[in-house]
Amino acid sequence: MKTPLSTKQVMRYNRQIVLPQVDIDGQELLASSRILIIGVGGLGNAAATSLCGSGVGKITLIDNDIVEHTNLPRQTLFDESQVGQSKVMAAKVRLSQMNSDCEIVSIEASLLQDNIPLPAGNSAREERTESDSAEGGATMRGATALEKAEINTHKLFSEHDIVLDCTDNTQSRDLINRLCYKHSVPLISGAAIRFEGQLFVAKPGESQCYACLRRLFSAPELSCTEAGIFSPIVNIVGTYQALLAMQVLMGVGSVPVNTLLTFDGLQHEWQQWTLPATLQCDVCGNQNKEVNEG
Repeated sequence: MKTPLSTKQVMRYNRQIVLPQVDIDGQELLASSRILIIGVGGLGNAAATSLCGSGVGKITLIDNDIVEHTNLPRQTLFDESQVGQSKVMAAKVRLSQMNSDCEIVSIEASLLQDNIPLPAGNSAREERTESDSAEGGATMRGATALEKAEINTHKLFSEHDIVLDCTDNTQSRDLINRLCYKHSVPLISGAAIRFEGQLFVAKPGESQCYACLRRLFSAPELSCTEAGIFSPIVNIVGTYQALLAMQVLMGVGSVPVNTLLTFDGLQHEWQQWTLPATLQCDVCGNQNKEVNEG
């Protein structure tokens, strides 16, 4: 069900609404949308900023990390005063200041756990202790006292309209992909390292999944700490994730499913790689017998 816009909101989002592909109907779809962003690093920062500013109704953030000095060059939601704080809580403060119409839910946890604590701010009691910080970052994450109740991972996915994978490890990506296909939730996956970016869109029932893509490559995992990352690259990819998410939510334009998008920041080249038809996939069941080249 679409959320009607107030006169103030119509004026605020006028530059989007005047686009014939968006119009009032598209903006109302955004206002009623619930987006789950997993990972609040560089990708998550950029994606959340764009989605919040664009008028999305609800954004849920999941991450169990803290803000460090080394994050600041590319994680633009944070500043020096937030070093040592929980990333999801720091991001919630900034995003809430940016757009009070957007509900921000922060979950300080790892998705790889079986159960996730209740969103911070949704419990009857919430207290944060000061963290002991040291040069270059914090030595101990500030603790949040929450109620004992827990939220089930499956319930969390089923309650959102789309998921953005902004994590940096294959174990998390594989789990997110399985959960998205189990609950028929579209997935926008992004990755960035060095001067390179990658994007992949999976739509349960309509396209191949991230597991199909993973069959095509085998490489040791490198983190940004090990390989490095050029700040603008991660922001480009994260913002592109927001663009793709909004297109899927509004049904606007041509969304590149069954396709790996790659970006070379040194040569300024975008390329598209069409996935071959997968003979068998335990996750998506090879639901697209004839691959749609987008």
